[in-house]
Amino acid sequence: MTDIVDELKWRGLIALSTDEDALRKAFADGPVTFYCGFDPTAPSLHLGNLVQILTMRRIQQAGHRPLGLVGGATGLIGDPKPTAERTLNAPEIVAQWVERLRAQIEPLLDFEGPNAAVMVNNLDWTQGLSAIEFLRDIGKHFRVNKMIAKEAVSRRLNSDAGISYTEFSYQILQGMDFLELYRRYGCTLQTGGSDQWGNLTSGTDLIHRVEPDAVVHALGTPLITKADGTKFGKTESGTVWLDPEMTTPYAFYQFWVNADDRDVSKFLRIFSFRSREEIEELERQTEERPQARAAQRALAEELTTLVHGAGQTAAVVAASKALFGQGELAELDGRTLAAALSEVPHIQVTELGPVVDLFAEVGLVASKSAARRTVKEGGAYVNNVKVASEDALPSSEDLLDGRWLVLRRGKKNLAAVEVTSA
Repeated sequence: MTDIVDELKWRGLIALSTDEDALRKAFADGPVTFYCGFDPTAPSLHLGNLVQILTMRRIQQAGHRPLGLVGGATGLIGDPKPTAERTLNAPEIVAQWVERLRAQIEPLLDFEGPNAAVMVNNLDWTQGLSAIEFLRDIGKHFRVNKMIAKEAVSRRLNSDAGISYTEFSYQILQGMDFLELYRRYGCTLQTGGSDQWGNLTSGTDLIHRVEPDAVVHALGTPLITKADGTKFGKTESGTVWLDPEMTTPYAFYQFWVNADDRDVSKFLRIFSFRSREEIEELERQTEERPQARAAQRALAEELTTLVHGAGQTAAVVAASKALFGQGELAELDGRTLAAALSEVPHIQVTELGPVVDLFAEVGLVASKSAARRTVKEGGAYVNNVKVASEDALPSSEDLLDGRWLVLRRGKKNLAAVEVTSA
């Protein structure tokens, strides 16, 4: 076992703790059984959830036992959002999403050995519970004045939307989860985001009331911020999901490659499993030669491999290189090519026109005359082949995967044309 508290602190992963010294001792005396919960309020997890899964992975690698909870019960309710009530999803939809989330979490934890992970579902201990039992056995231990003081609740109480009794009760359900896992598995630690702190401590408070001699802990990770002020885990096209159908492996890879130099050190420490020495070396390279983007590429390859597998990583790296003339575009599989080109400016046409028209229409240049100048100066490329004539007219034989042309102006300005049926 390693001193996981020091490791988490170095990586910037501890924002709040019920008692850091007591937690450090518990880890040292371990192993500690701990859990983190994930609600199926969408068909996929996203990068914010990945912070929690990888924190679980780190703690497990330090010799402790993780319980991955996918909330089949709490997902039917939804934790309070800052501004409005959640839309309640049908039970059959939530059940489908439970399985999808399980499938995303399981590959990232170890289910073998003495500290093997266990997946649990809180619907198992809530679906048979009557309202009377819930109020008598659990509800009586919660004080409304303390529940109202929780940040997530107080924000909603002070908003125009208010808060329903359903979402107000969410923290009771989460508190009951911790109690149930304490009783079933000897779980003594819950981890989660610091924005969930009120829900995390509802569990420790409940256990202390019901089991006065129990020693339990909560650990909150910080909210990740970006230097440019935009929200972490978001791109112009929306949330970065772990599901490859919702965010392609290529787009996932590009998110990390495009990380701001001011953010990449923080991202390395939070997400990478490289050693301190390796991370500090990448930080040094970023400071000395930021244009090389060594840290971003290392992080992109590591995380894409972790989430999507080595094969997908190899495909997207090959696509990234080929788009900029460092590989054969014709060798890329159609799915990876389409995913890559969806991330650059692109247009759809039913038939091909002259190259200069296409360059202007897709926005690589301001006008057809500017396109002609680009061709004349040797800066226009179609499928990585330099355009030799201002009158060049591509044919259907030039189409990649039967439908794409890759246009490039100079070394870095990319766009695509997709030929569709009329």
